[in-house]
Amino acid sequence: MSETTMSGDDLAALEAETAAQLAAAADLRAWDAVRVGTLGKSGRLTALLKGLGAVPAEQRKERGASLNRLKQALEAAIEARRLALEEAALDARLRAERMDVSLPPRPFPPAGAEQGGIHPISRTMEELVALFGAQGFSVAEGPDIESDWHNFGALNIPEHHPARQDHDTFYLPAVDGRRPVLRTHTSPVQIRTMVTQAPPIRVIVPGRTWRADHDATHSPMFHQVEGLVIDRGITLGHLKGCLIDFLRAFFGIGDLPVRFRASYFPFTEPSMEVDIGWNRKTGELGKGGDWLEILGSGMVHPRVLANCGIDPREWQGFAFGMGIERITMLKHGMPDLRPFYESDVRWLRHWAADPLSPPSLAEGV
Repeated sequence: MSETTMSGDDLAALEAETAAQLAAAADLRAWDAVRVGTLGKSGRLTALLKGLGAVPAEQRKERGASLNRLKQALEAAIEARRLALEEAALDARLRAERMDVSLPPRPFPPAGAEQGGIHPISRTMEELVALFGAQGFSVAEGPDIESDWHNFGALNIPEHHPARQDHDTFYLPAVDGRRPVLRTHTSPVQIRTMVTQAPPIRVIVPGRTWRADHDATHSPMFHQVEGLVIDRGITLGHLKGCLIDFLRAFFGIGDLPVRFRASYFPFTEPSMEVDIGWNRKTGELGKGGDWLEILGSGMVHPRVLANCGIDPREWQGFAFGMGIERITMLKHGMPDLRPFYESDVRWLRHWAADPLSPPSLAEGV
């Protein structure tokens, strides 16, 4: 029997055969071969439709209706298979190109550090508060963005001083003709304290500061702690005793050599650099015959007192300042400043302090 006179059973067989071929088509290329072989210009169903004119007239209507039903059924089956294959191909592509944009789980060491730890800078600040608190100091705070007067002028820093230059200091856009500055030290908080608080004064000022500098031992953003004492009858002896006791307690070396060396700062008179004994070859503190500069200090300049409304004939005082990162690195033997800000959990895990063991003078800092 020719294809043009195919019976109803043969049409059912064609539908079943096409369904089997579609089910066996594993990709769109195989699917397209089935589609073309069935519905294409030379496809089997197309040939039957073209041969409909040769069918006897009395059978043509029924035959045409059967072929149209078969065509609709095959088109629906072919389209359904196409959609299924495209969906499967998309799923496979998504699996192959999958990217996990979620944060990975935090890696915890097996030693039970899941409780976290205190960053070395935060720990040093806690120790500073504990040590100076034992000497009667309170903590003062102030804004990070300062006026030129608080940051420079009130501190007796002249207009031509290098610290005022753009290559050393970060300035913000001018407001009313004046440029605010990211504070270059925490000394502006000393000024604010003297302006708003009547003597006697005894404060330390820990906080962030900014300077245009960056290398293994300098960072554009770093931390300082400064101290200020204003009272009657304050002398260099008070300053020396305060700092010697602090340095020996902080580094845990009871006989740490401490040397005061004449220097110059616009806001103190006289001014002194403070050195501690160390071994240049081994880096060990308190050993050897070498000296390492660690902080600056001096008696508060009378002009600074007057700028803040304090009579320098009645009140005297001393001030000092040091880098928190610097003393932290020296205490723990850290060779590089940059890891402080790189958020490397391995470094943090190694140097972090126990959050459940705050600094204590009774147990030692």
